[in-house]
Amino acid sequence: MTDLSPRHDWTRDEIATLYALPLDTLMAQALTVKQANWPDGKVQKSQLLSIKTGGCAEDCGYCSQSAHFDTGLDASKLMPLDEVVTAARRAKENGADRFCMGAAWRSLKDRDVPKVAAMIEAVKAEGLETCVTLGMLDEGQAEALKSAGLDYYNHNLDTSPEYYGKVVSTRTYDDRLETLGRARTAGLKLCCGGILGMGESRDDRIGLIHELAKLRPHPESVPVNMLVPIEGTPLGHSPAISVIEMARAIAVCRIVFPQSWVRLSAGREGMTEEGQALCLLAGANSIFVGDRLLTTDNPEIDEDDALMGQMGLEAASREEMEAPARRTTLIGS
Repeated sequence: MTDLSPRHDWTRDEIATLYALPLDTLMAQALTVKQANWPDGKVQKSQLLSIKTGGCAEDCGYCSQSAHFDTGLDASKLMPLDEVVTAARRAKENGADRFCMGAAWRSLKDRDVPKVAAMIEAVKAEGLETCVTLGMLDEGQAEALKSAGLDYYNHNLDTSPEYYGKVVSTRTYDDRLETLGRARTAGLKLCCGGILGMGESRDDRIGLIHELAKLRPHPESVPVNMLVPIEGTPLGHSPAISVIEMARAIAVCRIVFPQSWVRLSAGREGMTEEGQALCLLAGANSIFVGDRLLTTDNPEIDEDDALMGQMGLEAASREEMEAPARRTTLIGS
């Protein structure tokens, strides 16, 4: 029997061994895990909206929204509630059942909590699952967001602890872990992953996955992003990562996080249809739709529909994909 339930005792060496497997062997193992925990042929659609763009005090080296870099992006104030609701309704019409809202803040200010809470309540009223990414959280803020109906809080680790200092200096790794802890204590689900292609080594990608695996429980959502290089940012000229390396990372995440969403996130616009298909075959079971991911391009809806049609995939709701009958602890080997 092969145990396919989540483990919290993964070692870095074990993850490195997985990562180094021949790609066909690795993907076969990932597919076994996926089929034991998730329905075949189905993908969830999420949509991401920037509710406050630019002017961020952080110096994340990949981000066009940092006030430290000249990227030509104009900063904006918090979006009005009615515009957020309109965007959420449009997302639902396009097949998304999860709506994420991101604000370019170092941390959420208490004065903005009621405004964001109103957005969460309104989006929930449209029948959509909610996720926000608002930077660091202070005491009591996660509870306020939870009370408004928030489902997920997104706060990525970005990369390994060893490489982190080459990406950002204004927020520590422990700061990120503290915010994740506050969200978890408030009863929120976590959306936490990283970005590949920032100049890091494969060992750093392994280190990122290991750090995520140490979280108890695992993040319910693990977004895997490919760096979208932005002119004017320190990491804008990082050497491109291959789609095969992306697929390898996704397959490892599927094995290490068997019952978590593994989301193929930023970077799809720069992939071929075949590249995106490889990542979905490797174990991703959610994609972001819509023409923008915060400030970067994303494939058009018709392009996504064409890809899914060619693969024989169909969009499915989170309820259908998370059905308890699909969750299996043990499977015959």
